[in-house]
Amino acid sequence: MKRTQAGFTLIELAIVLVIIGLLLGGVLKGQELINSAKAKSIASDLKNAQIFIYGYQDKFRALPGDDANVVTHITGSTLATTNGPVGNARIGGAWNVEDGTSESALFWQHVRLAGFATGPTLVNDPNYYPRNADNGRIGVQSMTGFNTITGMTGLYVVCSENIRGQLVKQIDINMDDGDTSTGSLRALGAGTAGANTNAITTATIVDADPYTVCMSF
Repeated sequence: MKRTQAGFTLIELAIVLVIIGLLLGGVLKGQELINSAKAKSIASDLKNAQIFIYGYQDKFRALPGDDANVVTHITGSTLATTNGPVGNARIGGAWNVEDGTSESALFWQHVRLAGFATGPTLVNDPNYYPRNADNGRIGVQSMTGFNTITGMTGLYVVCSENIRGQLVKQIDINMDDGDTSTGSLRALGAGTAGANTNAITTATIVDADPYTVCMSF
């Protein structure tokens, strides 16, 4: 006896294609929402650095990390012993230094113990140095001594590394002038940082590549 094997009807195929399309659309929309959340989180990191500095200044009349009387001001705090001198109105040391003794390293302990930020206050804690939503280091220093990016001006600079190009462009549009080579927010390609390096333009940024973003204020 002959058996006839039934195939899918056009309606069934159409339904399957519609379902696949909906699933793909959901995945893409979900990724878009994740990227948007990451960009907002990194933007908040950059803005918060200003809040920490100005809040600490208003409370103690000193800079976090550079406070010469920090031991008196805050119980359990540590006085910076390198990249000073302390009390000279500058946050000394590179933004990404992790020696536990520099002013820029102790910046985080001081703002946390003062109640402006959350996080570990012991410098030897593996989670002491903050990281952004893309798992890159975040740090602050005075503009004096910061010669990484040519042409940046201001009193302080906050930098955040390992940020995907797609997010870098979105952050600059939301926070600055939309050009990552000008304005108060600028970007460098990973591994290109050196003395007096020109920031990279938005047009040359590759969405999937990592970048370091610095904002002056």
